[in-house]
Amino acid sequence: MSNRENPSSNRLLVLTSHLLTPSQTAMASEKEAALAAVPSDSPTIFDKIINKQIPANIVYEDEKVLAFRDISPQAPTHILIIPKVKDGLTGLSKAEEKHCEILGHLLYTAKLVAKQEGLDDGFRLVINDGPNGCQSVYHLHIHLLGGRQMNWPPG
Repeated sequence: MSNRENPSSNRLLVLTSHLLTPSQTAMASEKEAALAAVPSDSPTIFDKIINKQIPANIVYEDEKVLAFRDISPQAPTHILIIPKVKDGLTGLSKAEEKHCEILGHLLYTAKLVAKQEGLDDGFRLVINDGPNGCQSVYHLHIHLLGGRQMNWPPG
């Protein structure tokens, strides 16, 4: 029986949606996006940001990486740090020995940006990998989160 044929089912969906906190609703949306995303050779949104085809609030850039504010922040400070050249590095699970230099540079950049942002009391770095890791863009990226007390376990 469809929801149209069963009005009480519609009420249950509406009531259930009102029980979720905004952060739970955001997490559900992120999970849906991650499950819908599939790795491909097509340019990602990050490729378009690197190529200046899409605007971004850039906070740091050098010859190897780009850091910009997340458009859907999960903390007062939420910055994405990405390599400018993907080189097959769509996620951490795809890393090879040849990627060691850029992986180290990404982490060092995170430290520089955290200092620049005044996150002296601490911060968190997150790398989502694959559908179960809630990865929605298949271009390796690090989330730099700070400006509030982080909780444990994270997710």
